[in-house]
Amino acid sequence: MDAMGRSTNPVPKGSKTPRPAAGPTAGPAARPPSGATGVGAAGPGEAGGSDFLQLDIGQAPPGGRTAWLAERLRSAIADGRLPVGTRLPASRVLADELSVTRGVVTEAYRRLAESGQIAGRGRLGTVVVAVPAAPGDRGHGTPGPGPAPFGSADREGVVDALRALPCRIDLSPGVPDLAAFPRTSWLRAERAVLADVTPADFGYGDPRGAPALRRAVVGWLARNRGIRADPDEVVVVAGVAQALGLLGRLLPREGIRRIAVEDPGSLGARQQLEYHGHTVVPVPVDAKGLDVGALRASGARAVLLTPAHQFPTGVVLDGDRRRELLDWAADGGVVIEDDYDAEHRYDRPPVPALRSLMPEGVCYAGSVSKLLAPALRVGWLLVPPDRLDAVVTAKRYADLGNGILAQLVLARLMDSGELERHLRHVRLRHRRRRDAMLRAVAAHLPGARVHGAAAGLHLMVTFDQARAGDLGDIGLAAAALDRGVKVHPLSWHRMSAGPPGLVLGYAAGPAHEIDEGIALVGAALRGLLA
Repeated sequence: MDAMGRSTNPVPKGSKTPRPAAGPTAGPAARPPSGATGVGAAGPGEAGGSDFLQLDIGQAPPGGRTAWLAERLRSAIADGRLPVGTRLPASRVLADELSVTRGVVTEAYRRLAESGQIAGRGRLGTVVVAVPAAPGDRGHGTPGPGPAPFGSADREGVVDALRALPCRIDLSPGVPDLAAFPRTSWLRAERAVLADVTPADFGYGDPRGAPALRRAVVGWLARNRGIRADPDEVVVVAGVAQALGLLGRLLPREGIRRIAVEDPGSLGARQQLEYHGHTVVPVPVDAKGLDVGALRASGARAVLLTPAHQFPTGVVLDGDRRRELLDWAADGGVVIEDDYDAEHRYDRPPVPALRSLMPEGVCYAGSVSKLLAPALRVGWLLVPPDRLDAVVTAKRYADLGNGILAQLVLARLMDSGELERHLRHVRLRHRRRRDAMLRAVAAHLPGARVHGAAAGLHLMVTFDQARAGDLGDIGLAAAALDRGVKVHPLSWHRMSAGPPGLVLGYAAGPAHEIDEGIALVGAALRGLLA
């Protein structure tokens, strides 16, 4: 069993057990006996062929051996021939059997490791750790149950419907590098937490969240977002979505039922507010961020915005607009700041959070969804003192508080510096993938205009309406999905008319998949314009 409780021995009972094979980062190991099943290369194969998966290098296209081998391994993982826990042959052994250089094998292994299917396990060698979509599902997928995401004008549930569809390459925005989740650090911290917690810690706790995490969040925000706060001001929530839900229930008690939102802006955030009965009022975004003059003219008493890295355009709310917005808040306006991915910056200095400038006028929401994983469902909400008690009461009646273990583990990662180390690590990975997407867009989508490349986990591209004719971005997204690639049409995130475009996530997949995905989007675009 490995640390996650999975079997690391795929050999059926009664078979000879092969010795662990080293992966690309481990030393060579002896080949397993020919009677072993499923995991090693057995016996001397013919030149250019291997008993392992019956690989025949002669089938590889000229100049494409690495891609061919990576795809054969990926397919074997997807269809169950290489289940989770399977040890792959040592790179030197497999290279010898296929009569290729060891670099071909190590690069194929690296690609699968980068996309999260395999990982080095020390003396165990290189092990299968995750299963991608089956090969039959990784191309021209058809929608499953639920609304077809591109076939209806009704946008409710379309993001979830698209997320559930099979695809070959996922370029949806909003997903971090899940393969980079710091499993070793998390397990180490979890063991330490379990060794320290008392029986009382497993009871019903403070609905605001574990004191240890609230203290750690205060330190994290001070170091990374310029926010000074007291732990008693922090309410731990199940992500920014719950933060918006809590505020959405409270603001009507103050007579606020119309909330201004950025246009374009997050469809999901807008739907959260609409679900709680609010009327959302679009306010345009330009190169300087939210148009505060238009906000004043709207008559809305509250506004939701992403000032550090606007979604989806990527612009930063500039200094003059910030001052105008804070003046608006001082006149009684409510600012809801969604700081959803501000820590992911590459080509610009950090921008302080609005909350750091006006604590008494800004409701601030953040999470670890874009830094670690959305599945953790851990975030935080800071509100002005006059709203704190109401938020805590709403949280108590919502769920009595978040689960304790994840809170304590996250607190330990924040306090120890592990989370900052992880951030530095994923910044490098994300930047390389951002650069790969920029190159791919330039090569395969000539004439597309790129927005928001300096930070975040996605790019927005727009197309010249005069050049594109009657191109609709929903039609382009549907055509891309027909070719096995998921993207978001920009019009999903618009309330007013604007040029067609796409919102493209680059954090979740390796560089070669990004290039291939954008190439397929380009082919879909050319097909629509033909």
